[in-house]
Amino acid sequence: MRYQGGCHCGAVRYSADVDLKNPITCNCSYCSKRGSILAFTPLDNFTLEKGDDSLTEYRFNTNTIEHLFCSSCGMESFARGAMPDGTKMAAVNVRCLDGVDLNGLKPQEYDGRAR
Repeated sequence: MRYQGGCHCGAVRYSADVDLKNPITCNCSYCSKRGSILAFTPLDNFTLEKGDDSLTEYRFNTNTIEHLFCSSCGMESFARGAMPDGTKMAAVNVRCLDGVDLNGLKPQEYDGRAR
């Protein structure tokens, strides 16, 4: 399904075809503090509509994921990286998608702390 989303202040906006049947939460040091719910989609299914010039990047650990924050409100509504097979992907913070019933989701826990 196609969703619209973005940061808190509206400077960053995007649309993405993303399946919300299997979102994850992660217990790594970064994700556990951030509290996001993530869904992944090939980068070809993601369109940044507004705010490329408002994004600030953060990388840690293996430096492979581009954690992208709005420089105005500090919200990370998505990140860019690659799937295990090398396919470029967007990791969408489901909490930043418009109109999603978060109570209807059943996120799977991912043990990022062990990796």
